[in-house]
Amino acid sequence: MNYWIVKSEPSSYSWEDFVKAGEDVWDGVRNHQAKNFLNEMRKGDPVLFYHSGKDKAIVGLAKVSQEAYPDPGDSDWVAVDLQVDRPLKNPVTLQAIKAEDALSEMKILKQSRLSVSSLEKEEFDLLIRLSQ
Repeated sequence: MNYWIVKSEPSSYSWEDFVKAGEDVWDGVRNHQAKNFLNEMRKGDPVLFYHSGKDKAIVGLAKVSQEAYPDPGDSDWVAVDLQVDRPLKNPVTLQAIKAEDALSEMKILKQSRLSVSSLEKEEFDLLIRLSQ
């Protein structure tokens, strides 16, 4: 099993929008490294949903429901389908993430422009604990 985090600006596509959909296409990714991550996603992998912009917090948990396929908007890229699992009891803010030494190597901290990135199991587990 692999662990992931996806980022979205709430004014473009929020957790609430995702919850209303229940399941949706994660498309429009136009970064080669993020594309590689999408290609590595496997059905059932857990995915944390991060609000970028002014909120800057992990707010929900999803899972991969369909592995990579050609992006409907541009077949040179890929998309996956994600399904809502549950909101986090307490959002995990960027400030809280940065305060944890064990999370200092997270890819989203090192490459903040990535909209999709992998997580180590230990990072994922700690982020879930921080949300409780």
